[in-house]
Amino acid sequence: MGPLPTGSWSPVTTTHAFQCGFCGNKIATDKGWIFTAQRMTRPGYMENVIVATIELCPLCHRPTFFEDGQAQIPGVPIGESVPHVPNNVSALYDEARRCTASNSFTAAVLATRKLLMHIAVDLGAPQNKNFVEYIEYLANSGYVPPNGKGWVDHIRKKGNEANHEIVQMNAADARDLIAFAEMLLRFIYEFPKRVPVAPSSKPTP
Repeated sequence: MGPLPTGSWSPVTTTHAFQCGFCGNKIATDKGWIFTAQRMTRPGYMENVIVATIELCPLCHRPTFFEDGQAQIPGVPIGESVPHVPNNVSALYDEARRCTASNSFTAAVLATRKLLMHIAVDLGAPQNKNFVEYIEYLANSGYVPPNGKGWVDHIRKKGNEANHEIVQMNAADARDLIAFAEMLLRFIYEFPKRVPVAPSSKPTP
């Protein structure tokens, strides 16, 4: 992304609705700034047009930058946060999601690949194994749904492509892997914590 053209910033009281990349809330704000510059809108006509905006989230109060009405910085991470996940596993999951917010999809795939290996080790898999062995451990230990073999094959293929081949991953690749990881995190860590614990019964004297 290069420098903005010559223009000027001015405050604005009306902006558009968007999802904040910081707090994740869908919001609309009345506080921000617009950047206008001269552009040729049709042959022979130069007009002032809005090139960029800065919009303040009314909930977390952080600024989001938009250029040409499309590029959003920071972007919105793919996936949702998952509670009750161990810190070392959660940190990698959050890192993978943050990569997608900056369109770093190959880095997101590699981080998700590492995340799946950490999950397997946290669940009892031996250390110093390769990625395929960890994916097979998760599948063979019952952590993947019975009809999820296609997912396992897909994740294994994408993970190996990102790590061993000269190929760039795209948003769809990252979305698939993060969706798979999110499903595992909810199934392994979140849902068991949401099951109500039955009160202990005392023996009848």
